[in-house]
Amino acid sequence: MAFSSAVSFLVLLLISVVGIVSAGKFNQDFDITWGDGRGKILNNGDLLTLSLDKASGSGFQSKNEYLFGKIDMQLKLVAGNSAGTVTAYYLSSKGSTWDEIDFEFLGNLSGDPYILHTNVFSQGKGNREQQFYLWFDPTADFHTYSILWNPQHIVFSVDGTPIREFKNAESIGVPYPKSQPMRIFSSLWNADDWATRGGLVKTDWTQAPFTASYRNFKADACIWSSGSSSCSSASSATSSSSGAGSWLSQELESTGQERLRWVQKNYMIYNYCSDAKRFPQGLPPECNRS
Repeated sequence: MAFSSAVSFLVLLLISVVGIVSAGKFNQDFDITWGDGRGKILNNGDLLTLSLDKASGSGFQSKNEYLFGKIDMQLKLVAGNSAGTVTAYYLSSKGSTWDEIDFEFLGNLSGDPYILHTNVFSQGKGNREQQFYLWFDPTADFHTYSILWNPQHIVFSVDGTPIREFKNAESIGVPYPKSQPMRIFSSLWNADDWATRGGLVKTDWTQAPFTASYRNFKADACIWSSGSSSCSSASSATSSSSGAGSWLSQELESTGQERLRWVQKNYMIYNYCSDAKRFPQGLPPECNRS
């Protein structure tokens, strides 16, 4: 009995340090928030679909709020002529000085590639866009899109390959998302005023309804509830060097850095840090860091 009690105590202690690992069921972890029936949870909670027609798009959000975590979601995007549509998958807090970490998938004409648009907002300020083509057809099958968010950096990954890193640069005056809990949101909506070729290509409603599908959600994260975190503290959590909580102190190792450089060399099509015309007063300070 004493041994059993000791084991139970250790399990509770481990959870308090490293956070909660949730391999989710959509009917347990998410609410369909808009779309008038166009969002559906299927297969006993294992699959979620969003659809868009001329009347409305649809969306969902997580029941939980998170303050740091590693979030994985598998998506299969709108197939065929998806021009004008946007599938957004992101973390966001509330209020006028919100934090946000964005994946947005900009649709295109049949045969043309999707554009993966990323952005980071801190204290209501964004304008940190990086855009990519993908090295596969994201409509043919499910692929995993991940956000690693810890006190050191934010890493966007696709099928385990890092495509973007946004480092904590508070030391040079750049705000970093670290104190506002965020929910997971996703939506499928019409944005043909800007999404495809700057709005030149409009949505072809004869192809509607457009559908995006989601599965295999996983959150290895600190859940924020009633003003406190499921992780006892960031400092104690980051002391874990392996196991479920290692994401809280995870850096990009050399292999990850090589893969990041490969993606950015071959598939990045826009980087705000290279857009001097956009910032005539000088590039944002984080762009000057190595």
